[in-house]
This record gives sequence, structure tokens and C-alpha cells, in this order.
Amino acid sequence: MHKILLAATSALCLTIGTASAANVVDTAKSAGSFNTLLAAAQAAGLADALATTENITVFAPTDEAFAKLPAGTVENLLKPENKDQLVAVLTYHVLPRKLTSNQMLAGPFHVRTLKSTPDRTLAISKGAGGVTVDNATVVKADIMTDNGVIHVIDTVMLPSK
Repeated sequence: MHKILLAATSALCLTIGTASAANVVDTAKSAGSFNTLLAAAQAAGLADALATTENITVFAPTDEAFAKLPAGTVENLLKPENKDQLVAVLTYHVLPRKLTSNQMLAGPFHVRTLKSTPDRTLAISKGAGGVTVDNATVVKADIMTDNGVIHVIDTVMLPSK
């Protein structure tokens, strides 16, 4: 009886240990502070790609970050006629590889985003004060998902073109 209980407990621990996290979109939904980002991803037709693409890094601006944009910016980006611009902004926040904070170099370095050219690289700087990405600060790093990693940022990064 004791061996059966031990085996069942071991099997349960293995099952719990190997359960995968939710994808990037589901993780963002459950956090509750990325509603604007998720609405924008849906409007841009990118939500499915963010949920299914493997090994991505998302620098995810919070709802508060979107609220810091000039009045009307989000509403303007969400208009169907501005879909290309919205896609450019959102893909500027996504890397085509998994990049965790322990892989970030000290000092400034550049990484390519999914945004099409031009202006498709982000400047990342890791120092004693934390990590900055372009003009945004990482406020929470390394939220692991089953298809990548999310780093929460406090500012929406707008590509120059």
C-alpha cells in the first residue's frame, strides 16, 4: 500500500512538473494589465501568431503604458485604415527568438525585431539600474510562457518609421 501511494505521489509530481505554461496571449490575458495590447494585436491580425509562434520574446507594454501615449493615438492606430502602422508598432515589440534577462549583455546592444525594415532593431541596455529597451524600462522580466518569454515594459515603443 505504501509503495502504491508513493508511486501515485511521484506520478502526480511529475505531471505537475511537466505541465506547460500558457502561450503569450493567454498569459497576457490572465495578467489583466495588457487589455490594450491584446486589443491591438487582435485588430492587427497578430493575436494568433503571438499565441502560436515558437521562441519569441515580447516586450509587452501595460495598459498604463498605452495610456501615456498622446490622446487619440491608440484610437487612431486601431482604425482599419491604419492597420499597417499598427502592425509596425506591435512587431517592433517582438523578437524572433527567446531572450531572457540572463542572456542580456551588460551595456547597450541591438537586437532585431519582427518589424519589417527600416528601423527594425531595438537598443537594449542592462545596468545596475535595470534593463531599458529603447525608451522603455523593463518593470518585470522573464515571464515564461510555453512559446516564449514576456518582459513587461512601462512605455510603448514607437518606431521612427
